[in-house]
Amino acid sequence: MSAHALSVAAWVLLALGLGLLALDLAWRRRGERQARVIERALQRQPIAEPVAAQATRTPWQRVLDGLEALGHRFERGRLGGALLAAEDRLLLERTHRNTPAGRAIFLGLRLALALLFPLLALPWLPAGGVRALAVLLAALAAGVLLPKLALDAWADRLRRRAEDELPLLVDLLRLLQGVGFSMDQSLQMIAERFEAVLPVLGGEIRDANAVYMRGRQRAQSLRRLAESFGNEDLRSLVQLVVQVHEHGGAVQEPLRQFAERLREQRKLNLKEKTGKLSVKMTVVMMLTLLPALMLVLAGPAVISLAGTVTRLGGH
Repeated sequence: MSAHALSVAAWVLLALGLGLLALDLAWRRRGERQARVIERALQRQPIAEPVAAQATRTPWQRVLDGLEALGHRFERGRLGGALLAAEDRLLLERTHRNTPAGRAIFLGLRLALALLFPLLALPWLPAGGVRALAVLLAALAAGVLLPKLALDAWADRLRRRAEDELPLLVDLLRLLQGVGFSMDQSLQMIAERFEAVLPVLGGEIRDANAVYMRGRQRAQSLRRLAESFGNEDLRSLVQLVVQVHEHGGAVQEPLRQFAERLREQRKLNLKEKTGKLSVKMTVVMMLTLLPALMLVLAGPAVISLAGTVTRLGGH
Protein backbone atom coordinates (compact mmCIF):
# COMPACT_ATOMS: atom_id res chain seq x y z
CA MET A 1 0.00 0.00 0.00
CA SER A 2 1.36 3.44 -0.93
CA ALA A 3 2.08 6.23 1.54
CA HIS A 4 -0.76 8.29 0.07
CA ALA A 5 -3.30 5.54 0.73
CA LEU A 6 -1.97 5.05 4.26
CA SER A 7 -2.30 8.76 5.03
CA VAL A 8 -5.85 8.87 3.66
CA ALA A 9 -6.81 5.80 5.69
CA ALA A 10 -5.27 7.31 8.83
CA TRP A 11 -7.23 10.52 8.44
CA VAL A 12 -10.45 8.61 7.77
CA LEU A 13 -9.93 6.58 10.94
CA LEU A 14 -9.20 9.80 12.83
CA ALA A 15 -12.44 11.32 11.54
CA LEU A 16 -14.36 8.23 12.61
CA GLY A 17 -12.80 8.39 16.06
CA LEU A 18 -13.70 12.05 16.42
CA GLY A 19 -17.24 11.29 15.30
CA LEU A 20 -17.52 8.60 17.95
CA LEU A 21 -16.12 11.03 20.53
CA ALA A 22 -18.70 13.67 19.56
CA LEU A 23 -21.45 11.04 19.74
CA ASP A 24 -20.25 10.01 23.18
CA LEU A 25 -20.30 13.64 24.33
CA ALA A 26 -23.83 14.08 22.98
CA TRP A 27 -25.06 10.94 24.76
CA ARG A 28 -23.42 12.02 28.01
CA ARG A 29 -25.01 15.47 27.86
CA ARG A 30 -28.36 13.91 27.08
CA GLY A 31 -28.03 11.53 30.02
CA GLU A 32 -27.02 14.36 32.37
CA ARG A 33 -29.97 16.45 31.20
CA GLN A 34 -32.37 13.56 31.72
CA ALA A 35 -30.92 12.93 35.18
CA ARG A 36 -31.44 16.59 36.12
CA VAL A 37 -35.02 16.47 34.83
CA ILE A 38 -35.77 13.35 36.87
CA GLU A 39 -34.14 14.81 39.98
CA ARG A 40 -36.10 18.04 39.74
CA ALA A 41 -39.29 16.13 39.06
CA LEU A 42 -38.73 14.09 42.20
CA GLN A 43 -38.05 17.26 44.18
CA ARG A 44 -41.06 18.95 42.53
CA GLN A 45 -38.92 21.88 41.30
CA PRO A 46 -39.40 23.72 38.00
CA ILE A 47 -37.23 22.56 35.15
CA ALA A 48 -34.55 25.10 34.23
CA GLU A 49 -34.43 24.14 30.57
CA PRO A 50 -37.91 23.36 29.29
CA VAL A 51 -38.37 21.29 26.19
CA ALA A 52 -39.94 24.21 24.33
CA ALA A 53 -36.88 26.36 24.95
CA GLN A 54 -34.59 23.59 23.72
CA ALA A 55 -36.72 23.13 20.61
CA THR A 56 -36.61 26.84 19.72
CA ARG A 57 -32.81 27.04 19.79
CA THR A 58 -31.38 28.00 16.42
CA PRO A 59 -28.82 25.83 14.59
CA TRP A 60 -26.16 28.48 15.26
CA GLN A 61 -26.83 28.27 19.01
CA ARG A 62 -26.57 24.49 18.87
CA VAL A 63 -23.23 24.79 17.05
CA LEU A 64 -22.00 27.15 19.77
CA ASP A 65 -23.18 24.70 22.43
CA GLY A 66 -21.24 21.92 20.73
CA LEU A 67 -18.09 24.06 20.49
CA GLU A 68 -18.45 25.05 24.13
CA ALA A 69 -18.79 21.40 25.20
CA LEU A 70 -15.72 20.47 23.13
CA GLY A 71 -13.72 23.35 24.61
CA HIS A 72 -14.69 22.48 28.20
CA ARG A 73 -13.55 18.90 27.63
CA PHE A 74 -10.01 19.89 26.59
CA GLU A 75 -9.57 23.20 28.45
CA ARG A 76 -7.86 21.77 31.53
CA GLY A 77 -5.44 19.53 29.65
CA ARG A 78 -2.11 20.24 28.01
CA LEU A 79 -3.75 20.74 24.64
CA GLY A 80 -6.05 23.40 26.09
CA GLY A 81 -3.12 25.13 27.76
CA ALA A 82 -1.21 25.21 24.47
CA LEU A 83 -4.15 26.50 22.41
CA LEU A 84 -5.34 28.96 25.06
CA ALA A 85 -2.19 30.84 26.02
CA ALA A 86 -1.91 34.11 27.92
CA GLU A 87 -1.85 36.06 24.64
CA ASP A 88 -5.12 34.45 23.58
CA ARG A 89 -6.70 35.28 26.94
CA LEU A 90 -5.61 38.90 26.50
CA LEU A 91 -7.29 39.03 23.08
CA LEU A 92 -10.44 37.53 24.59
CA GLU A 93 -10.31 40.15 27.33
CA ARG A 94 -10.06 42.95 24.77
CA THR A 95 -13.09 41.63 22.93
CA HIS A 96 -15.21 41.06 26.08
CA ARG A 97 -15.09 37.29 25.63
CA ASN A 98 -12.81 36.28 28.51
CA THR A 99 -15.54 34.24 30.20
CA PRO A 100 -15.71 30.47 30.77
CA ALA A 101 -18.13 30.13 27.86
CA GLY A 102 -16.09 32.45 25.62
CA ARG A 103 -12.83 30.63 26.31
CA ALA A 104 -14.46 27.25 25.75
CA ILE A 105 -16.02 28.34 22.43
CA PHE A 106 -12.70 29.78 21.22
CA LEU A 107 -10.82 26.61 22.15
CA GLY A 108 -13.51 24.39 20.65
CA LEU A 109 -13.45 26.40 17.41
CA ARG A 110 -9.68 26.02 17.08
CA LEU A 111 -9.91 22.28 17.66
CA ALA A 112 -12.83 21.85 15.26
CA LEU A 113 -11.16 23.82 12.45
CA ALA A 114 -7.86 22.04 13.05
CA LEU A 115 -9.65 18.77 12.30
CA LEU A 116 -12.02 20.05 9.63
CA PHE A 117 -9.46 21.69 7.34
CA PRO A 118 -7.31 18.54 6.89
CA LEU A 119 -10.46 16.53 6.16
CA LEU A 120 -11.50 19.06 3.53
CA ALA A 121 -8.02 18.88 2.00
CA LEU A 122 -8.12 15.09 1.58
CA PRO A 123 -9.65 15.10 -1.95
CA TRP A 124 -6.90 17.41 -3.22
CA LEU A 125 -3.91 15.67 -1.67
CA PRO A 126 -1.00 15.12 -4.08
CA ALA A 127 0.28 11.64 -4.78
CA GLY A 128 3.65 12.12 -3.09
CA GLY A 129 3.87 11.18 0.58
CA VAL A 130 5.98 14.17 1.67
CA ARG A 131 3.87 16.66 -0.28
CA ALA A 132 0.66 15.15 1.11
CA LEU A 133 2.02 15.44 4.64
CA ALA A 134 3.00 19.07 3.99
CA VAL A 135 -0.50 19.88 2.73
CA LEU A 136 -2.10 18.24 5.77
CA LEU A 137 0.20 20.11 8.15
CA ALA A 138 -0.55 23.39 6.36
CA ALA A 139 -4.30 22.74 6.65
CA LEU A 140 -3.89 21.88 10.33
CA ALA A 141 -1.91 25.08 10.97
CA ALA A 142 -4.51 27.15 9.09
CA GLY A 143 -7.30 25.70 11.21
CA VAL A 144 -5.44 26.47 14.43
CA LEU A 145 -4.37 30.00 13.46
CA LEU A 146 -7.50 31.25 11.70
CA PRO A 147 -9.60 31.85 14.88
CA LYS A 148 -6.70 33.67 16.51
CA LEU A 149 -6.16 35.88 13.47
CA ALA A 150 -9.87 36.72 13.35
CA LEU A 151 -9.87 37.52 17.08
CA ASP A 152 -6.77 39.67 16.67
CA ALA A 153 -8.42 41.61 13.82
CA TRP A 154 -11.53 42.12 15.96
CA ALA A 155 -9.46 43.40 18.90
CA ASP A 156 -7.51 45.73 16.60
CA ARG A 157 -10.75 47.14 15.19
CA LEU A 158 -12.05 47.82 18.72
CA ARG A 159 -8.74 49.47 19.61
CA ARG A 160 -8.92 51.82 16.62
CA ARG A 161 -12.54 52.68 17.42
CA ALA A 162 -11.55 53.45 21.01
CA GLU A 163 -8.79 55.75 19.77
CA ASP A 164 -11.30 57.57 17.55
CA GLU A 165 -13.77 57.98 20.43
CA LEU A 166 -11.22 59.22 22.98
CA PRO A 167 -11.26 62.95 22.00
CA LEU A 168 -15.07 63.03 22.19
CA LEU A 169 -14.95 61.36 25.61
CA VAL A 170 -12.55 64.02 26.88
CA ASP A 171 -14.79 66.80 25.53
CA LEU A 172 -17.86 65.28 27.18
CA LEU A 173 -16.08 64.97 30.52
CA ARG A 174 -14.95 68.57 30.26
CA LEU A 175 -18.47 69.73 29.37
CA LEU A 176 -20.13 67.83 32.21
CA GLN A 177 -17.54 69.03 34.69
CA GLY A 178 -18.16 72.57 33.53
CA VAL A 179 -21.91 72.42 34.29
CA GLY A 180 -21.30 71.26 37.86
CA PHE A 181 -21.34 67.46 37.67
CA SER A 182 -19.03 65.45 39.87
CA MET A 183 -16.72 62.87 38.32
CA ASP A 184 -19.01 59.99 39.33
CA GLN A 185 -22.05 61.79 37.93
CA SER A 186 -20.19 62.56 34.72
CA LEU A 187 -19.22 58.91 34.20
CA GLN A 188 -22.77 57.80 34.98
CA MET A 189 -24.22 60.32 32.51
CA ILE A 190 -21.82 59.24 29.76
CA ALA A 191 -22.70 55.57 30.30
CA GLU A 192 -26.46 56.21 30.27
CA ARG A 193 -26.93 58.99 27.70
CA PHE A 194 -23.95 58.94 25.34
CA GLU A 195 -23.39 55.25 24.62
CA ALA A 196 -24.87 55.75 21.14
CA VAL A 197 -22.01 58.10 20.17
CA LEU A 198 -19.41 56.21 22.25
CA PRO A 199 -20.27 52.56 21.58
CA VAL A 200 -16.91 51.15 22.68
CA LEU A 201 -15.80 53.47 25.47
CA GLY A 202 -19.38 54.04 26.62
CA GLY A 203 -19.86 50.31 27.13
CA GLU A 204 -16.56 50.10 29.01
CA ILE A 205 -17.59 52.97 31.30
CA ARG A 206 -20.98 51.32 31.88
CA ASP A 207 -19.27 48.11 32.97
CA ALA A 208 -16.87 50.08 35.17
CA ASN A 209 -19.80 51.85 36.84
CA ALA A 210 -21.48 48.50 37.49
CA VAL A 211 -18.31 47.17 39.13
CA TYR A 212 -18.02 50.36 41.19
CA MET A 213 -21.63 50.05 42.36
CA ARG A 214 -20.89 46.53 43.59
CA GLY A 215 -18.33 47.89 46.05
CA ARG A 216 -15.04 48.06 44.16
CA GLN A 217 -12.86 51.14 44.26
CA ARG A 218 -12.90 53.52 41.32
CA ALA A 219 -9.32 52.66 40.37
CA GLN A 220 -10.14 48.95 40.32
CA SER A 221 -13.31 49.46 38.31
CA LEU A 222 -11.46 51.49 35.65
CA ARG A 223 -8.48 49.14 35.40
CA ARG A 224 -9.98 47.26 32.47
CA LEU A 225 -10.60 50.52 30.59
CA ALA A 226 -6.99 51.56 31.13
CA GLU A 227 -5.37 48.26 30.16
CA SER A 228 -7.62 46.60 27.58
CA PHE A 229 -6.75 48.73 24.54
CA GLY A 230 -3.05 49.35 25.12
CA ASN A 231 -3.50 53.12 24.62
CA GLU A 232 -1.24 55.42 26.63
CA ASP A 233 -3.57 58.41 26.24
CA LEU A 234 -6.51 56.41 27.56
CA ARG A 235 -4.39 55.18 30.45
CA SER A 236 -3.42 58.78 31.28
CA LEU A 237 -7.07 59.84 31.18
CA VAL A 238 -8.02 57.05 33.60
CA GLN A 239 -5.24 58.12 35.96
CA LEU A 240 -6.55 61.70 35.83
CA VAL A 241 -10.11 60.54 36.55
CA VAL A 242 -8.96 58.40 39.50
CA GLN A 243 -6.89 61.25 40.90
CA VAL A 244 -9.81 63.69 40.71
CA HIS A 245 -12.14 61.11 42.27
CA GLU A 246 -9.82 60.44 45.20
CA HIS A 247 -8.37 63.89 45.89
CA GLY A 248 -10.71 66.32 44.15
CA GLY A 249 -9.56 69.53 42.51
CA ALA A 250 -10.19 71.47 39.31
CA VAL A 251 -10.16 69.23 36.27
CA GLN A 252 -11.36 71.49 33.46
CA GLU A 253 -7.95 72.94 32.64
CA PRO A 254 -6.14 69.56 32.60
CA LEU A 255 -8.91 68.15 30.41
CA ARG A 256 -8.62 71.12 28.03
CA GLN A 257 -4.86 70.64 27.72
CA PHE A 258 -5.35 66.91 27.30
CA ALA A 259 -7.91 67.47 24.51
CA GLU A 260 -5.59 69.91 22.72
CA ARG A 261 -2.74 67.43 22.88
CA LEU A 262 -4.98 64.71 21.45
CA ARG A 263 -6.04 66.97 18.58
CA GLU A 264 -2.45 67.88 17.78
CA GLN A 265 -1.50 64.23 17.81
CA ARG A 266 -4.40 63.38 15.49
CA LYS A 267 -3.30 66.14 13.11
CA LEU A 268 0.24 64.75 13.05
CA ASN A 269 -1.10 61.25 12.41
CA LEU A 270 -3.27 62.53 9.56
CA LYS A 271 -0.30 64.37 8.03
CA GLU A 272 1.76 61.20 8.25
CA LYS A 273 -0.99 59.17 6.59
CA THR A 274 -1.36 61.83 3.89
CA GLY A 275 2.36 61.74 3.18
CA LYS A 276 2.35 57.96 2.86
CA LEU A 277 -0.74 58.10 0.66
CA SER A 278 0.85 60.66 -1.66
CA VAL A 279 3.88 58.41 -2.13
CA LYS A 280 1.62 55.45 -2.92
CA MET A 281 -0.40 57.56 -5.37
CA THR A 282 2.82 58.62 -7.11
CA VAL A 283 3.63 54.98 -7.81
CA VAL A 284 0.07 54.38 -9.03
CA MET A 285 0.24 57.40 -11.34
CA MET A 286 3.56 56.24 -12.77
CA LEU A 287 2.12 52.82 -13.53
CA THR A 288 -1.23 53.93 -14.93
CA LEU A 289 -1.30 57.59 -16.02
CA LEU A 290 2.24 57.89 -17.39
CA PRO A 291 1.76 55.37 -20.25
CA ALA A 292 -1.52 57.01 -21.23
CA LEU A 293 0.09 60.47 -21.10
CA MET A 294 3.00 59.33 -23.24
CA LEU A 295 0.55 57.84 -25.74
CA VAL A 296 -1.42 61.09 -25.96
CA LEU A 297 1.67 63.29 -26.32
CA ALA A 298 3.75 61.07 -28.57
CA GLY A 299 0.88 59.52 -30.52
CA PRO A 300 0.48 62.29 -33.15
CA ALA A 301 4.24 62.46 -33.69
CA VAL A 302 4.46 58.69 -34.17
CA ILE A 303 1.53 58.75 -36.62
CA SER A 304 3.09 61.63 -38.58
CA LEU A 305 6.47 59.89 -38.67
CA ALA A 306 4.85 56.67 -39.86
CA GLY A 307 3.05 58.56 -42.66
CA THR A 308 6.28 60.25 -43.74
CA VAL A 309 8.15 56.95 -43.83
CA THR A 310 5.33 55.42 -45.88
CA ARG A 311 5.44 58.25 -48.45
CA LEU A 312 9.22 58.04 -48.72
CA GLY A 313 8.95 54.31 -49.26
CA GLY A 314 6.39 54.87 -52.03
CA HIS A 315 8.72 57.21 -53.93
